[in-house]
This record gives sequence, structure tokens and C-alpha cells, in this order.
Amino acid sequence: MTTGSERADVAIVGGGPAGAAAAEQAAAYGAETVLFEQGVPREDREGLGPDSTDAAGMLDYWVDILDIPFSEIPDEVVLRELEGCDFVGPTSEVELNSTGIDASYPGFGFTFDRTRMDDWLHERATDAGADLRIGTGVSALESERTSSGYSHRLTLASGEELVADRVVLADGPQRRITIDALDQFLPDDRSASDALSPPRANHIAYQEYREFPPELFSEFDDRLKFWWGHIPGETAYPWIFPNDGTVARVGLTMPIGMDLTDVPNRDSYKLLRPGDARIPTGGEYVRRLLEAEYGDEYDVESEIPRVEDRGKSKGTETYPISSTRPIDSPVGAGIAVAGGAMGTTSAFHEGGYHVAVRTGSIAGRLAASGTLDRYNDVWKRAIGAEILRNVSFADMVADYEPDDWDRVFEVVNGMTDAGSAGVLLDRKYAAGIGASKILAGYKRRKFRYRNGRYVQLAEDEYAV
Repeated sequence: MTTGSERADVAIVGGGPAGAAAAEQAAAYGAETVLFEQGVPREDREGLGPDSTDAAGMLDYWVDILDIPFSEIPDEVVLRELEGCDFVGPTSEVELNSTGIDASYPGFGFTFDRTRMDDWLHERATDAGADLRIGTGVSALESERTSSGYSHRLTLASGEELVADRVVLADGPQRRITIDALDQFLPDDRSASDALSPPRANHIAYQEYREFPPELFSEFDDRLKFWWGHIPGETAYPWIFPNDGTVARVGLTMPIGMDLTDVPNRDSYKLLRPGDARIPTGGEYVRRLLEAEYGDEYDVESEIPRVEDRGKSKGTETYPISSTRPIDSPVGAGIAVAGGAMGTTSAFHEGGYHVAVRTGSIAGRLAASGTLDRYNDVWKRAIGAEILRNVSFADMVADYEPDDWDRVFEVVNGMTDAGSAGVLLDRKYAAGIGASKILAGYKRRKFRYRNGRYVQLAEDEYAV
């Protein structure tokens, strides 16, 4: 390694929820910690910060996975406490009022201001003693075996260098540094991009901040709304998340690079039009959704306008979401990958702030305490049940078309007599043949991925 370079015990690449949580824990456990975040501008933030873009909702049991007591989260971060969510199919709808999982948080969940939450996590990291360098990007990471283990040289965008004993990679679904960093430890015929290539392993999401008339906003001011089977693509759906005042985020997630000619039964999707030559843009999908739902009573553009002083640019945001299964890290080399970079977040539940924070916290604590070799085991114990649920559900609905969503929602609505309706993840589905088939399919997939088999790149595949 280059002599004269700046040194640190722990270096963290990326300042989103995983990186900030890692920095807070690493510094709290006594490590000299430096975090690098290249930063992005936003309409609603002074200065640069992390790429704070997702629908930002937190369900009850996610608070426990987050591992930060709700009482500690500042009031200005929380926007709306929720009573439930609605899943809207092409011709049917399901009202859900419980996740069916025991949790310390007493309600269904809450929406929160992602920018304020990220900034609060940065404050926690700074207060713990971490050195956060916002606006400083990392261009490369090179690892070298030494007599005592590994040393890691980070080359910054400025050309300066920093050498660290251990590294946490938390550069999100873009994985600008992660893929090349991991390839150092893989054989020539294997690349981390096989599992993590952003165009294949991510979805693209788009959202707009919209101001709703008060009487319309009151219809969903304490509920999340998701539209399934309205747009084509695996795990593709629009949503509305209520925020402060009468502002809501209206958006969608869908696979990257879809070809409309490959969509079967395209006429069955409500938000496609016969004249579409390609998949509509996110903005066009949002307009069509609002017109379809509320256009009979409201002029969408004048009465449900965009709030242009929010978001990344004029009330809009476009961002990637990981949609792949997670990977293990080359912990023997002193490297941990956390959050979206490792694939623990999921397009199925619109991101995954809770698992990003939890994996980052674990990585930072173990990196500081010199026990990073335990990371792959510890994160599986902490969030394995959540990953198994997400992977199994996403796998089960991967090929669903509009009729399939209606069929499932009708089955769920038929569970009222069994006392299970209104529960999102109840493990007691037992309301006839339809419900039994759904449960059986889900259980088959969970069995397939049991004991951590959801991992795409295992620890023993790295040469360290």
C-alpha cells in the first residue's frame, strides 16, 4: 500500500441508511471511522446528502428489525401513523389491518420523511465520533494481503487515498464500488455482477409528490395503497403513501429495460393503452393512475398538482431498488457488504430501510470489535426470516397476471369466516381450497430457500 496515505480502522463507502448505521456503530465501539458519501442535490435539502429516495414506510415488526426504538425517532421524522393498507386488484380489493406478526410498535406502521431520517442517522454517527465526508466520492478500492490480514486502499474522486483495516461497502443498489471490490476475491470465471449487476438485479422506481384535495386525501390519510396487476412486470406496482398535510407520494416500481412486445395479455393491464409502442415512463404511469382513480371527479393536473419544492427535482424522484437475492461477504478479507449493495432490500416491499439499517449496524459493530468474520452468520440470524418471506413471496407472484391478482384477492376476502382476513402475513391460512393452495405454494418456496439458501454468492466462494 502507498506510504503516507491517510489511515483509518474502518472505512465506509456510502452514506445511506446502511452506511450511516455502520458508521455510528463502528465509532461507538471505538474504531477510528471514516464514511464517504458522494452526495446528491435535492430540492428539499440544504447541501448534499445520500440518495434519500424511496416510499419510506415502516410496518410494525420492521421497527424491531430496524433495532431502533420508536421512542428515539424524532417527531419531525414521522409523517403519518398508519391503520392499515389496501391492495387494489383489477376488479377486486383487499383491506389489510394487521401484519399478523408480533411487534413492539402498537400500530400498523407509519410513513416517514426519508431525508430527515437519513440526516438523523448522520447526526447519530457524527455524535458517536465518526468522520462523515459528504460530497466525497470513492472511485476505487484495492485490497492487499498483509502479514496480519488484509489492508484496503480507497482511492477518492479527488485522487487522494485512504488505507483502512476493514471496509463496509454500503453503496446501495448502484454498487459502483462493490462489484469490482468483490471480484478481487472471485475466480476468473465468476463475477459479483452475475448476482448484482444493476440493470438485471434492480428495479427502477419513480415517484411524485402530489397535493390532494382535503376530502380526497382523507380517504387514505392513514393507509397505504398498492395497485397490483395494473402494470406489467415482475413485482411491478403503483402506490400512494400519505405524507404530511395533504401531500402524498404517488409512484411505482418496475423492472429495468422491459420490452412491451414480450408482455403477454397486454390488453388486460389497466394502465397500458392500445397505442403504446413501449413501456410508459414513470410520469406517464402516475398520470394514468391518477386519471383512472380520480379523473372522473378531479382535474388531475390542476387539482392534484405536483409539489415542486420537494424531492430530487421539481417534485419528482427516480431511483433504483434492489430486486435480487442477497449475497454473503468476503469477511475473511475484512470486507462486509450491507443494505441494498448486498441485495437485502427488496422491490417487493418498496425498498427496505429496516434491513439496510440493521445490516449496517451489525457490520459496523463487528468491524470495530475485530469480529467481522461473524458477519454472515449474524445478519442471517437478525433478518433471515424477513429475507425468506420476501424471497418466497416475490418468487410466488413472479409470473402473476391481472387475473391472478384478482383470484388471490378474492381468496383473501373469502377468509373472513376463518378470522384471517385483514391480516397480511398470518400463518394460519385455512379458508378453503384456494387459501390452502396459496399457503402450500408459499411453504414450498420457503422450504427451497431454508437455511440461508436464498444467498446467491456464498462465503466459501471467495478466495481469501
